[in-house]
Amino acid sequence: MKLTVIGCSGSVPGPDSAASSYLVTADGFHLVLDLGSGALGALQRHIAVPEIGAIGLSHLHPDHCMDLCGLYVAARYAPGAPIPRIPVFGPPGTAGRMALAYDLPLDPGMEEELEFHAWQDVQQVGPFTIRTAPMVHPVPAYAIRVEHGGTSLVYTGDTGPNDALVELARGADVLLSEAALTDGNPDNPLDLHLTPSDAGEHATKAGVKRLVITHVPPWYDRVTQAEHARRTFSGPVELATPDAVFDI
Repeated sequence: MKLTVIGCSGSVPGPDSAASSYLVTADGFHLVLDLGSGALGALQRHIAVPEIGAIGLSHLHPDHCMDLCGLYVAARYAPGAPIPRIPVFGPPGTAGRMALAYDLPLDPGMEEELEFHAWQDVQQVGPFTIRTAPMVHPVPAYAIRVEHGGTSLVYTGDTGPNDALVELARGADVLLSEAALTDGNPDNPLDLHLTPSDAGEHATKAGVKRLVITHVPPWYDRVTQAEHARRTFSGPVELATPDAVFDI
């Protein structure tokens, strides 16, 4: 598998990065994990819209899903349209939420262009086996484990600390973990996001091989967040940056 960072800015697009989006490729199949604000433009530096094999949404906050609106327009109106419907996996109610986001009637909404599926515990998507687990966040949110050819990537999405993430990430080759909060801040809200030390602790408990820190808001320093994750994880800690590529 190959992981390409499309957007890694936490909570909002930043001056040098779109919001959350990651491209996972194997056997010529392109899986997009999240398509947050600004990500569709950055994605097209790597693949064209018709090359998208499937999309998986961790949850329905705008910084993780809102560029589905632009994708709908491209799939419907760009030269060569209509293209085959693109499968979109997400929390229950994703189709209706995205129709409302674009002010479309709920029937058909975006369903002539996109094929919506609610996450199951396990599903086969192209060459990937994908497992999910509910996370701790103000809206329904899922961590996503992508497996292929004996390797595995786990993406936290957005979550507060929880044991389900540890279990889903058990033995993974890469844990792509958000770190949207700072260590030692007494004003950090509960059940919302992870600090870098939280990310490292979850990686350690799960026995993952590598930790990649992402979803750092533009008002914090990414490098500092990655350094702080090393306090609680002794393995390799890397930093997601736009267009970075990780072989898994």
